[in-house]
Amino acid sequence: MSLLEVSNLRVSFPTADGVVQAVRGVSFSVDSGKTIGIVGESGSGKTVLTQTLLGLAPGGEISGRAMFDGADLLALDPAHLRRIRGAEISVIFQDPLTSLHPLYRVGWQISEMIRAHDKSVTKKQAHERAIEMLARVGIPQPRQRVNDYPHQFSGGMRQRAMIAMALSLSPKLIIADEPTTALDATVQAQILDLLLRLQQESGTALIMITHDLGVVADIADDVLVMYAGRAAEKASKHEIFYAAHHPYTKGLLESIPNSSAAEDRLKPITGQPPSLINLPSGCAFHPRCRYVMDRCLDDQPNLVPVSESGTHLSACWLPAAAAGTAEAAEAIRRRAVLTGRNADSARIAEAIAERPESEGSVIA
Repeated sequence: MSLLEVSNLRVSFPTADGVVQAVRGVSFSVDSGKTIGIVGESGSGKTVLTQTLLGLAPGGEISGRAMFDGADLLALDPAHLRRIRGAEISVIFQDPLTSLHPLYRVGWQISEMIRAHDKSVTKKQAHERAIEMLARVGIPQPRQRVNDYPHQFSGGMRQRAMIAMALSLSPKLIIADEPTTALDATVQAQILDLLLRLQQESGTALIMITHDLGVVADIADDVLVMYAGRAAEKASKHEIFYAAHHPYTKGLLESIPNSSAAEDRLKPITGQPPSLINLPSGCAFHPRCRYVMDRCLDDQPNLVPVSESGTHLSACWLPAAAAGTAEAAEAIRRRAVLTGRNADSARIAEAIAERPESEGSVIA
């Protein structure tokens, strides 16, 4: 059994305007030491999906299962869930400036989290562990900086402090909710390298929520693409970049900007994501899809295998013979150059670009 297995998770929120169907029957799993990237536009349900697992989606109507290390997170009482949250499952939130309390020193906040889950630790021991964790994530002069307030840290240092807090109790799973969105490319690369290094040292599983498929190309083992609260495509990283099947996934790949050619026009996905209160009939993506067919208007597709291995799943009525495009390969190559991360992402891009047409036909 995987460390975390989520099955048919549904989350909805009653509002005055109607029921918001935030998550609609999503299933995925992640093993110890592995990383799954959850990608999609804003409003696709990525954050609600993961926060629900930790009981951080109050007011929602929830169904499904989320088996973590043999226990169903969705069925646990609040006291049991509090013991797991922070100790066995940690979260790195998107904006560390709003996650860290501005009136308390950074070291005190890390120490408080440690002592909340381990009553046998003294204040002095927790303080020393906070210093040790700040040093581990690369904070210079940690013994002095441990007494600083959040506003005295730069954005990258605050994010490192959040990672130190998340790792201080050696959790089995870390949920990173767009931890590099507000950072420049250089600091982003440093944070991603840090997460990978710490994951390799401790064997922690990682869920990376991001808009950036370039980040996914760097660190993920598997990818879950979400649209309008559902899984649009689910596969290994290589299957996503070698042979993206769903038109939405292709659109995400092709929309990566080319910073080296100012005259090139951006290739955005046309239209806007649908309202989760008034979803379109059939496939929710059909109003924006360039390959829409008659059955897409009325019939909602389910995730089905689109590869011989059976591990590549796509919720689309298009035939299974679909391969990655040269445009997608070039987008990933540009992203690798832009971030200075030209290892895995560059190899993927080269493999896509050199892939003979006979190995798979492009959707057309």
